[in-house]
Amino acid sequence: MVLDPVRGGRLASWTVDGQELLVGAPDDVDASIHWGCFVMAPWPGRLAGGRFEWRGTTIRLRQTHGRHAIHGLTWNRPWTVESATADAATLSIELPRDEWPMGGRVRQRLEVTRTGLRLDAEIEAVEPMPAALGWHPWFRRRGDPRLRVDADRLQVTRGMVPTGAVEAVEGRTDLRAGPRLGVRRLDLAYVAARSPVVITWPDLELRIAFEPSPAPLVVYTPAASICVEPLTATPNALALAPAMRRSAGVRILAAGESLRAGMTLAWHAVDTPSGY
Repeated sequence: MVLDPVRGGRLASWTVDGQELLVGAPDDVDASIHWGCFVMAPWPGRLAGGRFEWRGTTIRLRQTHGRHAIHGLTWNRPWTVESATADAATLSIELPRDEWPMGGRVRQRLEVTRTGLRLDAEIEAVEPMPAALGWHPWFRRRGDPRLRVDADRLQVTRGMVPTGAVEAVEGRTDLRAGPRLGVRRLDLAYVAARSPVVITWPDLELRIAFEPSPAPLVVYTPAASICVEPLTATPNALALAPAMRRSAGVRILAAGESLRAGMTLAWHAVDTPSGY
């Protein structure tokens, strides 16, 4: 496991038996959202227009993805390494008050085990604030993997932003049986997905367990990678009316309170490639 504290405190590389599982950085300076595995905080996913209302004030954020703000404020900033050993590390970052006037702190811990990785993250409030978080791993496809997601509903989107409507999974969006991805190019926000998600490559199976569960889960499958993103709130939840945010998963933290979540990536070898 290789960490990059400077470029978003992200997991930059993870190899199992010599196989790289993550999409790597294109160069030594790239700090984009397109590689590694990083924490999304204090909100995950797209935030329409890069703004939301908070206690009578419009909070305006940098538009980092077209007209929208995306994946929070920590993926392209340096983190502080609080501790590091051969098999674990703890990193933290202060939320920038020029964009997030409420302030706050995000802390994450990563640990290597014999059969995988354990990732924990928390948002600590110093003033009252809304909060949500998630992870964004970019796994390499490596052939035609299977993907199993235990969810029967997903958000309806327009222009890649959720409309607030929900529909049942069907056909290519139904991943409950663990189908091969093939030519599916998905960018979906599942509702109330249940842990774990399972990715099966010809030689390796990866179980992605997450807490809390059930939880919102984004699946993005471009041609060369797979993103499985467990979240504590749906994408664009901060842009909802304040009365609707709690049902979308947003936590309203008082000063001194924290929001915590965890993810475990556990692998085992697949003995018979023909049956994967």
